[in-house]
Amino acid sequence: MPLNRREFTKQSAAAGAGLALTGAVGALATAPEALASDEPEAYGAGHGHGHGHGHALGYGPLEADPEGILALPAGFSYRVITHSGVTRLESGEFTPSNHDGTAAFAGPRGTTYLVNNHELKGPRAKWAHPVPLTEGLVYDPAAAGGCTVVEVHRDGTVAEWVGIAGTSTNCAGGRTAWGTWLTGEENSDRAGVNGMTKDHGYVFEVDPRDRRANRDPKPVKAFGRYDHEAVVVDPKRGHAYLTEDASNPNGLLFRWTPPAGFEHGRGKLRTLADDAGVLQAFKCTDSTGRFVDDLSRATRIGTVYGVDWVDVPDRDGRTTAVRKQFADGQVTRARKLEGMWWADGGTYVVSSYAREESPGAAHDGQVWFYDPKRRTLTLKVLLGVNATPAEDGAYDGPDNITVSPYGGLVIAEDGEGVQHLFGATDSGRTYPIARNDLNDSEFTGVTFSPDGDTLFANIQDPGIMVAITGPWRRQPRR
Repeated sequence: MPLNRREFTKQSAAAGAGLALTGAVGALATAPEALASDEPEAYGAGHGHGHGHGHALGYGPLEADPEGILALPAGFSYRVITHSGVTRLESGEFTPSNHDGTAAFAGPRGTTYLVNNHELKGPRAKWAHPVPLTEGLVYDPAAAGGCTVVEVHRDGTVAEWVGIAGTSTNCAGGRTAWGTWLTGEENSDRAGVNGMTKDHGYVFEVDPRDRRANRDPKPVKAFGRYDHEAVVVDPKRGHAYLTEDASNPNGLLFRWTPPAGFEHGRGKLRTLADDAGVLQAFKCTDSTGRFVDDLSRATRIGTVYGVDWVDVPDRDGRTTAVRKQFADGQVTRARKLEGMWWADGGTYVVSSYAREESPGAAHDGQVWFYDPKRRTLTLKVLLGVNATPAEDGAYDGPDNITVSPYGGLVIAEDGEGVQHLFGATDSGRTYPIARNDLNDSEFTGVTFSPDGDTLFANIQDPGIMVAITGPWRRQPRR
């Protein structure tokens, strides 16, 4: 049922009074359709690095790494967990390359399991270190991507094995409340294209604790076939939310509603019929009830949109790509819808940047929060265009994100120049956590260990997973 104007005004006011995160590098014009933030000092609080407001923010300046891999604040350290072409799987093959989305799970006797995507597109011959075709775990033997499971023991020893193989361009994904990983293919090649033997563009489930559960991989076709990025599942209502990284036209945010009587749990998704439930794309309206065509229209922190959901005509995109099945005015779009993380009763959603392919204002990153109870989408983080990406200091291109146990967000940067992990506090200030001193590859797979003591992250190219430890502390809210 669509929101009426009275419902939207009431709900958006409540949402706007809550958490406000911003990483704005420069002031952007206020959109006339935007609902102004109730916290004006948050907007333009800017790109803080431990200064202002009389409180210590972050962990201090980053110190160059003698090993030339990861710059960290004083008192912090890292160790390499996996390194493509260097470390090996249990089966003897090298760790696959191009690390991407990752999640951590508690294992027995203090161990931590990490499921690690490998964003490898196209034929296997293209890559020096594709995901090995482990018997029983292969979807399409022509495809190079997949996931590995990394087991980190308390004594520091590491084991790694294949969770799924023969998938394509495994980019982001998301963990579930029942302890599994959903990995999405950011590639929708059909069988016969680029040497593929099966259709791609699906989500698959990987169980880090039960290797037998991963045998005979089956795509969750009910979630649709398109260029998947992240996915989260509402543990209360059962909806799945999914992002699409695409252009011409820009991608969509989707919601999947389970069929009546369906209950989530280990192995349940693979039992779904291909057309089970309802897949829908989002449609936003501003506080006056006007349709919002693209999220780049929002230029002020605290902007709140009402959200309705529009049925997808053909979720498998048999003749027309899903995002192209909607006419102008039917759905809202955004460029590079990327990472998501479920927390605070809803989901945080990233749009990495907007340029000429978007109808609104250019920016170098947005993070939104969707509240399923109020059916509102609120802009929490806004990065102005970074004019000097080659210089250390400013941030651009947020991608994978996680909610920190120490408050606020931790964001992996996939920008144009220097690459960082950085934090954003509840009041909107940002601070550095790490810098890639090895190369200009993006950070990916940012996630905390179950006990909150270790921050895991990846340098995508060549594919290095690191574990960061140090004097973590709760960050000031203001």
